[in-house]
Amino acid sequence: MKARKLAGLIALGATLMSCGGRQPVEINPNSQSVASRWNGSLSTPAQLAGALQIRGQGWMAADVKNPDQTEAGVEVSNAAPGGVHPWHVHRGQCGADQGVFGPADAYKPLKVDNDGRASGTAELPVPLPRSGSFFVNVHASNRNMGTIVACGNLAPPAR
Repeated sequence: MKARKLAGLIALGATLMSCGGRQPVEINPNSQSVASRWNGSLSTPAQLAGALQIRGQGWMAADVKNPDQTEAGVEVSNAAPGGVHPWHVHRGQCGADQGVFGPADAYKPLKVDNDGRASGTAELPVPLPRSGSFFVNVHASNRNMGTIVACGNLAPPAR
């Protein structure tokens, strides 16, 4: 019996040591829980399917440092390397735009890296909404704001 326990402890130790020397996962107590954010998946609208297929995630949450502000974020992949894409959170839903949420100049354009990925955040001087409809969209370029290359409706946080 003692031999089995010892063998089990040795196996556990070997398993823990085989993690490749990586740092343990640290949980930031100041970060937002996914359950307290508005979240959505982005994709290229159907009319552009075949020409490109951008995917991504979008979100907005109360700013951890200032609860009277909202922080928004977006991550995209499979975009053309070197591209620069303006993005915003809007009121409404994809295809039924009711205007940008917060000041439009708070959203810095996404700069796509060589792997086709880009991410960005924006700090908005408005409180996080408790209700309504919102979505994240990514525009083709500053010169072509009318073409949306990715869009995703945001689901409200769990309450």
